[in-house]
Amino acid sequence: MILCCGEALIDMLPAQTKVGSEGFVPHSGGAVFNTAIALGRLGTGVSMFTGLSNDMFGQQLAAALHASHVDISLAVTSDRPTTLAFVRLVDGQATYSFFDENSAGRMLFPSDLPTLPGEVSALYFGGISLACEPGALAYQALLEREGGSRAVMLDPNIRPGFVKDEASYRSRLDVMLRRSDIVKVSDEDLNWIEPTPVSFREKAKALLEKGAALVIVTRGSDGATGYLPDGSKVHVPGVRVASVDTVGAGDTFNAGVLSKLSEFGVLQKPRLRELDAETVRQALTHGARVAAVTVSRAGANPPWAEEI
Repeated sequence: MILCCGEALIDMLPAQTKVGSEGFVPHSGGAVFNTAIALGRLGTGVSMFTGLSNDMFGQQLAAALHASHVDISLAVTSDRPTTLAFVRLVDGQATYSFFDENSAGRMLFPSDLPTLPGEVSALYFGGISLACEPGALAYQALLEREGGSRAVMLDPNIRPGFVKDEASYRSRLDVMLRRSDIVKVSDEDLNWIEPTPVSFREKAKALLEKGAALVIVTRGSDGATGYLPDGSKVHVPGVRVASVDTVGAGDTFNAGVLSKLSEFGVLQKPRLRELDAETVRQALTHGARVAAVTVSRAGANPPWAEEI
């Protein structure tokens, strides 16, 4: 089972009202939530550790997770409000305004960490949950406690405008990167982490030297490239589809990669250290195919296994 650790929130997506003015419709979302949903729909055993509210939006999130076969028995529930993210779409690209102060998702503490069942073989971290304290400290503590024996994938999904204390965030991210087996970054993420003017290959090499067994760099429609410690490089082109929007595309890609590695039986800490280029190619190809379905329809709406 894969444990997805991070935010579950409500995306307030723009929509035209009957009177012609623009309004917003609440959709379940969040980067880590989207990955958990996609994994569940792909048939991979998945649970989620997050903070869920008892309010109407929290109930909406819980119902969505349940409907996609995501276990929430490890989630922490409270009466704090649900995080809201108001979305603007410009040429299919999303920008966000977050309302997260004192939310159920943000106000997690190391004391809230659950005891993980033995069937959890892999941990997935990412999203804005790594930037917002105190919750970010809880996720770091969980990685430090459990990452030594369980496989770890990290997608920081960096939003610089959301980072309030850059020095603290960079320090926490560096600690988590050094404990991760798979690091997935967009080209923008990679340039933020490694701002020196060198090639993507050199920047990926720097992440491998921190300890990763696989670094994946995505470049939108240009596809994804995987880098291995032995110097191997695997590139997979993006799948061409009629794009509606890119909301949740990267999150779904991550689920596709994780599900394929799980299917191959290599999503275990020692096995990831033995990855070969062909296994990586198949995992990235599956991720691209899964993400393409999400891009082809509005919002973060990952496909079910039978749609692939």
